[in-house]
Amino acid sequence: MIKIRLARRGRVHTPIYSIVAIDSRSARDSRCLEQLGQYVPTEKEVLKNIKAEQISAWVNKGAVLSDTVRSLFKKNNVKI
Repeated sequence: MIKIRLARRGRVHTPIYSIVAIDSRSARDSRCLEQLGQYVPTEKEVLKNIKAEQISAWVNKGAVLSDTVRSLFKKNNVKI
C-alpha cells in the first residue's frame, strides 16, 4: 500500500519534513516514490511547494494520507 506521509530532513533542533509518497512497509527516511512538498514547523508559512495535483493523482490511485498529513492539509486549507 502507498502512503503519503512525512519524512524527516533538516538538522538537529531544526526539523524540516518532506511530504512523500512511499510504500507503507518502508522505513521513515528511506527512498521515496515521489516528493510532494515540505512542512517546515519553525516558519510562518509551514507548508511549501505543495504539489496538490500529484497528491490528488496518488490518492486516486489508492494512496492513503497519514493522519498527520491529513490534519496539516485540513488546518492549512489544502484542497485535494
